[in-house]
Amino acid sequence: MGGLIALVVILILIVMVLLSCIKIVPQAHAYVVERLGAYQQTWSVGLHLKVPFIDKVAKRVVLKEQVVDFAPQPVITKDNVTMRIDTVVFFQITDPKLFAYGVENPIMAIENLTATTLRNIIGEMELDQTLTSREVINTKMRASLDIATDPWGIKVNRVELKNIIPPAAIQDAMEKQMKAERERREAILRAEGEKKSTVLVAEGQKESAILEAEAEKQSAILRAEAQKEKMIREAEGEAEAILKVQKATADGIRMIREAGADEAVLKIKSLEAFEKAADGQATKIIIPSEIQGLAGLAASAREILK
Repeated sequence: MGGLIALVVILILIVMVLLSCIKIVPQAHAYVVERLGAYQQTWSVGLHLKVPFIDKVAKRVVLKEQVVDFAPQPVITKDNVTMRIDTVVFFQITDPKLFAYGVENPIMAIENLTATTLRNIIGEMELDQTLTSREVINTKMRASLDIATDPWGIKVNRVELKNIIPPAAIQDAMEKQMKAERERREAILRAEGEKKSTVLVAEGQKESAILEAEAEKQSAILRAEAQKEKMIREAEGEAEAILKVQKATADGIRMIREAGADEAVLKIKSLEAFEKAADGQATKIIIPSEIQGLAGLAASAREILK
């Protein structure tokens, strides 16, 4: 009975050992395997078997991009201003073997390397340049860190300055400067607004004067046209009256002729016409010679009739 129990225990131990030799590497991970303390191979994603008691998974490595936020570091600018800057580093492990054997503590190594690199870069820049050159600092730090971390199997994808904290006195001076700058811009904008307003008023007055002159011109033109139209209508009326008078005279002569009047009657009518003409304001009238002989005859006839 005791031998059977021992056999069962041995079988269970064998099964457990065999199961422990089966390893499944998940996605975006890698296992560094050692055999008898020496590097053997790197397992990628999938099912793997190891030799019991000889092979060992020395390090499990995450291949996804990782983010590390480092505490603020004191740095001194070129113009001797001390400030504190904290950085964020985005990195990714590209070689699990180098990551496992390249450096003892990779995260601490990256932190110290970031601090020293940041001090070197900021030490060559003045305060104002530091505050306005974040992108330049990020680019320089990423390039420097990427080169330094290659032997560790790490690729630095991005470096960002999270906060730049200058001393309190510098912050107060910057706030006063910003306030003065805002007041200056406000004064400039107000002056430009007043200038534009003055220009618009002047342009409005100019346009008003132009419109008034144009209106006066149009009014004068209309008055001249009305006067011209009046004169034309008066001339047309006078011409029409003359035509009517001439037509009436012609009609009278025609009727006299149709009535069989002789030449003497016609001459007498002519004299009557000259008599009417003499009633006007003309001071001199020229009478044809053939009518002059009848003038005396007509006068004699009027005396007899009286």
